[in-house]
Amino acid sequence: MTLTITEPTTAAAPRYVFVYGTLRRGQERDINRLLPAPVFIGTSQTLGTLYHLGACNYPGLRLGGASSVQGDVYRITAELERALDEIEQVWPAETAEYVRQHIPVLCAGVVLTCLVYEITEARTAGCVVIDSGDWLQRDIGR
Repeated sequence: MTLTITEPTTAAAPRYVFVYGTLRRGQERDINRLLPAPVFIGTSQTLGTLYHLGACNYPGLRLGGASSVQGDVYRITAELERALDEIEQVWPAETAEYVRQHIPVLCAGVVLTCLVYEITEARTAGCVVIDSGDWLQRDIGR
């Protein structure tokens, strides 16, 4: 089986985002509440470490390593992408908390290039790792 990699090359090309925390369905900042409405593609995972960022009660993903982080993939518009950039505070000015990354994610049998917001390494200092890699099944503090 051959996998196809897709990534946005123009403003009109499909865009995808991998969400792993409070933007997931049913969570505090559920992406489905935003406009223009995203299109759910499926659940997936990527290699990385998921951190609980403490009292602010949201996670941060550091990419790489041998652990998996669970998330959801959505097709989004350029307009929604800009709204997500504002939520994650990477636009109009960066806050040094998250960095925009584009990663390959296997979802629904296709490799999609997804936008993901990676937490900076400095922000994870002293934070607890969510061993399950799944914000919905976070197992810290129990």
